[in-house]
Amino acid sequence: MRKLLLGLAAVLTGFATLAAAEGEPAGEFDYYVLALSWSPNWCAQEGDARGADQCHPRHDYGWTLHGLWPQFHRGWPSYCRTVEAPPSRSMSRDMADIMGSPGLAWHQWKKHGTCSGLSAKGYYALMREAYTRVTRPAVFRKLDKPVTLPASLVEQAFLMENPALSRDALTITCRDGAIQEARICLSKSLKPVPCGRDAVKDCTLKNARFAPIR
Repeated sequence: MRKLLLGLAAVLTGFATLAAAEGEPAGEFDYYVLALSWSPNWCAQEGDARGADQCHPRHDYGWTLHGLWPQFHRGWPSYCRTVEAPPSRSMSRDMADIMGSPGLAWHQWKKHGTCSGLSAKGYYALMREAYTRVTRPAVFRKLDKPVTLPASLVEQAFLMENPALSRDALTITCRDGAIQEARICLSKSLKPVPCGRDAVKDCTLKNARFAPIR
């Protein structure tokens, strides 16, 4: 029995390591996940309570860049070992126009960018390029009041605006009953690729909350 328990513990430890490996060598991964967050929903759920500048009425953020995450076909690396210097404050500040805050840009470098094998400058540039390559559906910016909608409608809107995307390269996520993110799987050269099983988190809600831009 003891041998069986030890064997089971070893298997479970292996799965945990596979799911989220920390301290891996930089540059060793299979593809990227580009995560776009609907800022008004994030603000309603936690940003307003934090007093986040991203949620101030002077801004009109819609789909903001959450991150560009190196991914394995099974699992993902994080906080990788790298010889690259971290980004300067000004470099992170320059990402706020698409990410909402320099703090988020810094966190993305520390957790994910270190795994890309790129310099901080190169990683920030690649994040921006990936963000600009995706057409964010303009229809969501035209809402003037909160609505509920099927998550599949958000997916359909992204597919219509981005003909190169297929359903297996895109997943829409929800959090606490609201649309959270659109996640797009991309090759290292930023071409759409099928998402691995670990990256697919399709929201199936038919009445997901969707807040308008303020």
